[in-house]
Amino acid sequence: MTIPPAPADDVVTSLGLSRRPGKVVCVHLNYRSRAAQRGRTPEFPSYFVKPATSLAASGGVVERPPGTELLGFEGEIALVLGRDARRVSPEDAWACVAAVTAANDLGLYDLRHADAGSNLRSKGGDGFTPLGPALLRADGLDPGALRVRTWVNGVQVQEGTTAELLFGFDRLVADLSQLLTLEAGDVILTGTPAGASVAAPGDVVEVEVDAPTAPGAPSTGRLVTRVVPGSVPMAPFGAQPQVDDGVRAAAYGTSPPGAVAAATAAPQATLAVGDPLPELASDVREALAAVGTATLSAQLRRRGYDDVSVDGVAPLAAGMRLVGRARTLRFVPFRPDLAAERGAGFTPQKRAVEALGAGDVLVVEARGERGTGTVGDILALRAQVRGAAGVVTDGGVRDAHAVAALGLPVFAAGRHPALLGRRHVPWDTDVTIACGGAAVQPGDVVVGDGDGVVVIPAALAEEVARDAVEQERQETFIARQVADGASIDGLYPMDAAWRARYEKEGNP
Repeated sequence: MTIPPAPADDVVTSLGLSRRPGKVVCVHLNYRSRAAQRGRTPEFPSYFVKPATSLAASGGVVERPPGTELLGFEGEIALVLGRDARRVSPEDAWACVAAVTAANDLGLYDLRHADAGSNLRSKGGDGFTPLGPALLRADGLDPGALRVRTWVNGVQVQEGTTAELLFGFDRLVADLSQLLTLEAGDVILTGTPAGASVAAPGDVVEVEVDAPTAPGAPSTGRLVTRVVPGSVPMAPFGAQPQVDDGVRAAAYGTSPPGAVAAATAAPQATLAVGDPLPELASDVREALAAVGTATLSAQLRRRGYDDVSVDGVAPLAAGMRLVGRARTLRFVPFRPDLAAERGAGFTPQKRAVEALGAGDVLVVEARGERGTGTVGDILALRAQVRGAAGVVTDGGVRDAHAVAALGLPVFAAGRHPALLGRRHVPWDTDVTIACGGAAVQPGDVVVGDGDGVVVIPAALAEEVARDAVEQERQETFIARQVADGASIDGLYPMDAAWRARYEKEGNP
């Protein structure tokens, strides 16, 4: 029988390669915009391998198999190795790269359930890795000043520059070469920026890589791939397509950034009063204490969390800051029968204060009602004695002068002399509440300063803290340059040239 040539043979001819690449290595997450969209920022690069038979040339077609619906595209910059690399250093790594070109990392989300991580079937199909149409010689390029763009049916949907990479090309080559030999001709796909989505039969996807600031603005030209319907269904002896709303959202890129991490995290169990909260790691606490809530708000927004500020509250005294795990207290509107049930004796309010541990923050839902107090000097003193990090309430505070004098950070919506029972009944503790328009769960991380209070989901605290510290380092560098007379054009945000200078001299 006659076996037709594989699409991979076409790319060897079209790009003028001496032979088919031995392997295609792909980076999972490498653009800050994509990491924000996915809701996680890796500390180190991670990889998967696509078979060389998945390669295809520009101008070809890719089939979406019958019974599938989510053929994802990802415009990327591909590195083509010019010589073997084994245990090279980052300083020597770029010299191992012969050329760069455009790539489209196609894949079927319908099969992600069957091989998540390896991506062999979901991303390894014939024609699933188009390259081209031209190579750009690496020795004439600045690897920190490249750009990748993607169009679907003529509409631009992606744009990213290598200035926003989490892991530079030199680091990727050096890292991979530590345990495996990269051979001349091997291809490394370096990640995709935000905007990757789904293409359907009839769509035309184009990817271009260029160096817009280099002399002559060299470009690969547009890598063109047309999606066509397949005619051969998936065989019944293998995993079958499987899609749900979560998979669709991930494929289309419409899931809120951070939803992936939140969806895979264990559900927050309701705490019994007095149960200790999970400890907040000291390095995370210190990092969060060192950055502003404005920075944290920006980091949370990048992850899709736009409603995590406790609105309408302010510190009782200037200079107050707090960082800690949330314990929650909920008030309901006053009603005589409810007040008779829970408004006297050892009330939920008092139990909540007695449950506070070292570093905890009492967060109070008072429905924004400022016409009475929710915390007074005695309860604030008791919270301080128990080691609490502070109190946040979207209601009023009694004895405000005395509470402020304690030095315990207290953030409130106002001050009022009236007793609690005028408007509220303390109802329950350590449940999910709404405070100042923000949902707060026991164990969430609460940070407050002069700009206000933000709530960080517990699962995101470590990475938000890390990225917030880096953001403030960059902004300190930028502010220093502005103070010295630099224009903000190209500096804020930093282009490739400024970022290179920052990496060299501004990142202690």
